[in-house]
Amino acid sequence: MKIEKDKVVTIDYTLTDDHGTVLDSSKGHQPLAYLHGNGNLIPALEHSLEGKSVGNHIDVAIAPADAYGEWEQERVKEIPRSQFSGVEEIEVGMQFSARGNEGEHTVTVTKVSPDIITVDANHPLAGKTLHFDVTVVDVRHATDDELAHRHVHGPGGHH
Repeated sequence: MKIEKDKVVTIDYTLTDDHGTVLDSSKGHQPLAYLHGNGNLIPALEHSLEGKSVGNHIDVAIAPADAYGEWEQERVKEIPRSQFSGVEEIEVGMQFSARGNEGEHTVTVTKVSPDIITVDANHPLAGKTLHFDVTVVDVRHATDDELAHRHVHGPGGHH
């Protein structure tokens, strides 16, 4: 069976950056199952998997523009510590949910000083070329529930 829209696809993958640093991997974990063509993966990766079948292997590099976008300086903000009321300790690397003009998004603390907390609203993978090493483990028809909810139920998927 070939990968096409509304098929449940299970993949083993390793994601690395330009330096070969592993950013994410299914190795040592359960393979990832997703509903193809429903926005569950980066579109450029889905496009690369289209038409493949069990046992196929792909190596694909995806440019920032086709992944999480370019890194933008204007998405880095300095916020008064007083806006973090109720948070005892704030450390570099912590993530918070913030509400802005673009709706709710995650920000990462990049610098801490006594009065100012610097946060970055760029996606952690923004500006990076993503290198995917993927092997197709399984392809099956989606259930009616999976199609209705637009994601996979059960092992490797969302619940």
